[in-house]
Amino acid sequence: MGESVEAFYDDLAESYHLMFENWDQSIARQAALIGPLLERYTGKNSAYVLDCACGIGTQTIGLAQRGHILVGSDLSKSAVARAKTEARIRDLDVTFHVADMRKLSTIPETGFDAVLVADNALPHVLSQQDLEEATVEIAAKLKDSGILMATLRDYDQLLSTRPTVQEPAFYEQDGKIRFVHQVWQWHGEQYAIHIYLTLETENGWSVKHFSSLYRALRRSDLNQALRSAGFTNIRWLEPDTTLFYQPIVVAIKGGLNTSADERLR
Repeated sequence: MGESVEAFYDDLAESYHLMFENWDQSIARQAALIGPLLERYTGKNSAYVLDCACGIGTQTIGLAQRGHILVGSDLSKSAVARAKTEARIRDLDVTFHVADMRKLSTIPETGFDAVLVADNALPHVLSQQDLEEATVEIAAKLKDSGILMATLRDYDQLLSTRPTVQEPAFYEQDGKIRFVHQVWQWHGEQYAIHIYLTLETENGWSVKHFSSLYRALRRSDLNQALRSAGFTNIRWLEPDTTLFYQPIVVAIKGGLNTSADERLR
């Protein structure tokens, strides 16, 4: 992952909410979709969850509001600082840490029912070796039969089309327009993402640019890393069934037992 990813999210933290039409509504909508899956696969209405790529708190906040017990961590100090502020504003009791997902041992809490890695965070881990290191660290934070839940883009499909532009989304707030679009620059099975926020201001138009590198992570490569880390019963849940905007992968730590197996049926 490295300093460039950290710098990307440090730079983006202040403006991240502007990529949504209404961030609070997005928080609630994502919790309404992820929450029931989390409850089904953990078997708990109030699960102990580590969101190890929490960013500014999009999933952490929504799941905490739903009644789950959240610990959030992220590589970016600025993102974590923003997440702390946003949780405090909403009177939520959430613990946050700054931690690379390849070094989750720096987080004192353990024995989680679930570890969440949302918003396409895993593909920031560019090598298979680092991915396997991250999945081992995630497994170590889970109790036996705890679950990993991750959301990421469908790279098996994207590698066949290699899109270069994500069409702009136009939003209006307080009489001012903003639009958001992305440009993708492919390099083999990696790509540089360029995010542009174009904002209408009192003094004209302002453009903010943010860039980072992703791996086009194939499902087979993630499955391999999960199995190497001791995960079993790996399931891929598609957007047409979950209504979530990205595919979701769920896996159980350790050997299957009857109750864990039933949860993933």
